[in-house]
Amino acid sequence: MTLPLFIPLPEPGTDHRRVQLATDPGLADRVHLLREREIRAINAAIAAGRPLLVRGEPGIGKSQLARAAAKELGRAFVKHVVDSHTESRDLMWTFDAVKRLAEAQLAGALHEAPDRVREKLEVGRYLHPGPLWWAFHWTNAQEQCTKAQGAPPSQPDGGNADNGCVMLLDEIDKAESEVPNGLLEALGAREFTPVGCSAPVCATGRPPLVVITTNEERVLPDAFLRRCLVLHLALPADETALKDFLMVRGAAHFPQIDETVLREAANMLFSDRTDAIKRQIRPWPGQAEYLDLLRAVHGLATEPKDQIDMLEAVREYTLQKHAGSGSAD
Repeated sequence: MTLPLFIPLPEPGTDHRRVQLATDPGLADRVHLLREREIRAINAAIAAGRPLLVRGEPGIGKSQLARAAAKELGRAFVKHVVDSHTESRDLMWTFDAVKRLAEAQLAGALHEAPDRVREKLEVGRYLHPGPLWWAFHWTNAQEQCTKAQGAPPSQPDGGNADNGCVMLLDEIDKAESEVPNGLLEALGAREFTPVGCSAPVCATGRPPLVVITTNEERVLPDAFLRRCLVLHLALPADETALKDFLMVRGAAHFPQIDETVLREAANMLFSDRTDAIKRQIRPWPGQAEYLDLLRAVHGLATEPKDQIDMLEAVREYTLQKHAGSGSAD
């Protein structure tokens, strides 16, 4: 089934769309609330044909936003977590030189026939599609993946590549500037040629929605920022607004938990977050820690009274992670 190109805005009377994602093993609360301004940013990136750079503190939901967008659009979802060793070509393809060398050495030790060795060591057998390859041409990437005896990106949310692809590049600020620049070059050309291939991989069908996250650990190149749409995510600064924000998300993730427990957990989060900000201790406890606190007490107690008592017991481990911020025996 072909779904709409854009995500519909929330229904009147609400400021978000509830997106139910497939549950990961051990988690029973895989929910994302897409706010109207986030939906507008996603739709604008699709319409402009530009990557969407999502900025904000850790744990605020930047990465899951991309997966929620893929679910709402019915698109295939491809994720790549960037680290300090990532190179721009890793976004397009990877070549398993270690495996090829090992098989070459084994073939030599076994004195295999030259024709057999050449066939066995053909470059394509060790070439694995990167996230941009999948996003550009899913069918071609699948063929190459089969040839290299790899596995395609899993689609637990039922994404269909016929509707296009959402590609998430997580934590791009961990990489050197060569990575975002190389990404933009490939996106601008809408093609790239993998090592050992005579023909380029060209973008087909709907252009991919590229979502990029940053935790602001490194300044991104100006040229890169100019060619992205930018969405800033932040928790409300006002006490009442922050607590309301957290309680809405707590209720969405854990509808079984009583409102009194949600409110008390929000009170604790606000108190510990305010203290961390005052003492200039990062990372500040935020949405992720709030949900972890609720998840823990939900698993440890069933009655609201017991859960409230459990909040204080678990608070030290979820909201007060720095030395000197918790209680001592």
